[in-house]
Amino acid sequence: MRILKFQKTECGVDFLLNVLASDEVKDNYIDFEAYNTDFFEIIIFKKGKGTLVLNQQKIEISDNSIVFISPFQKRQWNLDYNNINFTVLAFQEDFLNDFFADKVFTYRLLYFYQFEYPLCLLETKENIEKYCELLTEIKAELMTTKPDSVHIIRSLVYYLLQKLNREYATKNELSLDKAEGNYAFQFKQLLEKHIKEKQRIEEYITLLNISRVSLNKSVKAHLNVTATHLLKQRLVFEIKNYLIYSGLSISQISNELHFSEPNHLMRFFKTQTGMTTSKFLYDYQNGSYS
Repeated sequence: MRILKFQKTECGVDFLLNVLASDEVKDNYIDFEAYNTDFFEIIIFKKGKGTLVLNQQKIEISDNSIVFISPFQKRQWNLDYNNINFTVLAFQEDFLNDFFADKVFTYRLLYFYQFEYPLCLLETKENIEKYCELLTEIKAELMTTKPDSVHIIRSLVYYLLQKLNREYATKNELSLDKAEGNYAFQFKQLLEKHIKEKQRIEEYITLLNISRVSLNKSVKAHLNVTATHLLKQRLVFEIKNYLIYSGLSISQISNELHFSEPNHLMRFFKTQTGMTTSKFLYDYQNGSYS
């Protein structure tokens, strides 16, 4: 599968961040071939018509919509080439984590590494204009840098990400309250790193050095699901990715994900999704996904 790698900005600052206009990159967004990237994308559509298959779900793209994509999420676009006008904020994880001196910053943003709620927002035309103005300012600082550009870029990016996070939380009825700990976000981070070999809550409790009650309380408060639900959901997503893109047999996928037997994987998948692995793959290949 094709992987697009981040290209550093050709400007006076060596950031793992860039702002890209649709005229520069739209060929990547009308290519029907499935692909992924090694960076985050926030894509703000002033104009758009078509669909996006992301996280094995079909998303309708329309005017004044925003899409959030995490690294290595497989995606497939089907957009009307003559009816798109969008801007992309693209960056790698290290940029945010280092820029804001917070190693779980990206996991605090509710729209990234998200498997429970939609990976898109439908906004007002006025808000879309405001967000695009911010991106225009960021691009200007990237292209014509001054001694204080790094501070301006930091403030603009932080404001935009947090503003979108508030809108996303409001729409999906998620909490923005800060708990004493950040266990929910650390848990999300650990899931991304270890889901292939660790599939029991006890293993993550040990890594976090907290109780099961504390983990559940934090996850429920911030993400509105239980820790167990989040883990199972992430594992189902990983199995689906293998089924769709790897070309491996069930036995091989079972080995990759450290199930003791293929039957255990198939039983887990059917319990969580209500369908067999073969039925899921058949439906997906025939366009019968939600």
